Amino acid sequence: MPIGYWVRRLDASLQAQLDSTLAGVHLSRTQWQVLNTLGSAPVTPAEMRDILRPFNAADGGGGQERDLAALVRRGLVLLLDGRLALTEAGSALHSEATGLVEAARRELTAGIGADEYAMAVSVLERMSNNADRLASR
Repeated sequence: MPIGYWVRRLDASLQAQLDSTLAGVHLSRTQWQVLNTLGSAPVTPAEMRDILRPFNAADGGGGQERDLAALVRRGLVLLLDGRLALTEAGSALHSEATGLVEAARRELTAGIGADEYAMAVSVLERMSNNADRLASR
């Protein structure tokens, strides 16, 4: 099978697995990304839109507004001094979700050495850059 087949299959499998993992804590992928971002530090709404843009290109970004509003309604995120921040409940859920995501990542990479993983990522990155370069000709 050509590499494109395996890349599409892996992407679909990774998305399905992450969706399944996050469903256990009632989060969408975008909501997880918000919590994960805010787990590091508060950000402005504009910064959050920029951070989420690559993850939400397919829906034009409309979904991220709904997902962020849902997190605010659930009492997980608040706006404080012009910056989005996690509440205590949001921080607790972020910790729980992080544990689940990390456990899933360990299972996904079972039997794959650190060097193999790094090489695979490096090859995919170079191929993506080459494809972008060729497409822009």
